Amino acid sequence: MDPFPLFNFGPGGTPALELEFQGGTLLLRYPGPLPDLLEVPDCQWDDRVGCYRTPAYRYRDLLVAARRQQIPCCDRARAYAKVEFTQRVSRDPFPHQEAALRAWLERGRRGVVVLPTGAGKSYVAILAIRETGRSALVVVPTLDLMSQWYATLQAAFDREIGLLGGGYYEVRDLTVTTYDSAYLHMERLGHRFGLVIFDECHHLPGPAYAQAAQCCLAPYRLGLTATPEREDGQQVWLDDLIGPMVFRQDIPDLAGEYLAEYEVVSLHVELTAEERAAYARARQDYLQFLREQGIQMNGPQGWGRFIAASCRSAEGRRAFQSYRLQKEIALAAPAKLRLLEALLHRHVRDQVLIFTHDNETVYTISRRFLIPAITHQTPVKERREILAAFNQGEYGALVTSRVLNEGVDIPAANVAIILSGTASVREHVQRLGRILRRHEGKRALLYEIVTRGTAEENVSERRRKHHAYR
Repeated sequence: MDPFPLFNFGPGGTPALELEFQGGTLLLRYPGPLPDLLEVPDCQWDDRVGCYRTPAYRYRDLLVAARRQQIPCCDRARAYAKVEFTQRVSRDPFPHQEAALRAWLERGRRGVVVLPTGAGKSYVAILAIRETGRSALVVVPTLDLMSQWYATLQAAFDREIGLLGGGYYEVRDLTVTTYDSAYLHMERLGHRFGLVIFDECHHLPGPAYAQAAQCCLAPYRLGLTATPEREDGQQVWLDDLIGPMVFRQDIPDLAGEYLAEYEVVSLHVELTAEERAAYARARQDYLQFLREQGIQMNGPQGWGRFIAASCRSAEGRRAFQSYRLQKEIALAAPAKLRLLEALLHRHVRDQVLIFTHDNETVYTISRRFLIPAITHQTPVKERREILAAFNQGEYGALVTSRVLNEGVDIPAANVAIILSGTASVREHVQRLGRILRRHEGKRALLYEIVTRGTAEENVSERRRKHHAYR
């Protein structure tokens, strides 16, 4: 039985409450006041149209409230359909995939599933699409992921798959789009889908992307991520936009059986006396300026205040140059490149991913060691060709900054070398996840190279707080 029937008329066939979709919102028309339905958040009277209005994502809340209060209604809002999704080839899900799907179904087909990279989150989504049987939209953060999901869904289901974004506007019962395109088009298309799946859903909180979720009336919602926590704490929005966390398993839970066994090794390099003196001078100048300005860099507005203050005086500009110099000395110390060379010789028969914090170091490594590089500047077709050649073993190593942190399938990789990065726990877990795709006999190895006696040691300590590293 459909828990949300399309039309539910009152006695005598006369609709008592009418719902209509308009520009990412719901219009509620009723012959009298709706004091009880006003308990639904954000439901307000709109003088411009002479009826109540609420964001479209409150659709399910309204139907549940109307049913509970026995208010008959006529639903003219939704335009999504029942769809029978036939899988081309089906297989038994792994136990963690089956448990994730069951937990999601039991919570009313709303909520967030947390599984590490390589654990098969996309197959959980495929099962959810099949089980729900409603027009579905998959929202992803990048065009690369949109292309990857398009291929995955095309292989999974015997039907045409729509694309929205990257120059495509093909809306079908099963469509893949990006967060940016969803934000642009959801006001017009938010009633077309009964199920919306947010991949890498930690991107969703925030004014722009959140609006895409709010303009969609889909009563069924699934969020997928390996790292739900955000440094700004805004992951709490996910409860409202998607639903609660219904299932979670992390890297240690699945390593060995469903993910590759792995090891994390921290290596330290030393600065030369000259480099250490230059680092100390630059860092002292930078910290002195922060103290004089009363700026706490670990505060919520610290970076913004520093940038603003550094633009207002010659001392500020010198402080910013000092900031960049001390960071460059720590993150791109020549000793790191010498150690990298030794590691590349050690793992000449492995498939090695090298991560850095900045593009300049990426290109330096690429030229010095004749290794293909991928940055945000790499054209899409070239990026795909490089990744395909790497996965086929034509390239033994690949260097990148942050564009491969998430959402790219690199099953061949078994060694990762983090030359530099941010303090983000998410970034570190995502980089580990790049090498955990299970393969017979595979044991993954992650190296973290840190410059001793610099602020990078504190950064390393902060980003290693995830239990995958303990």
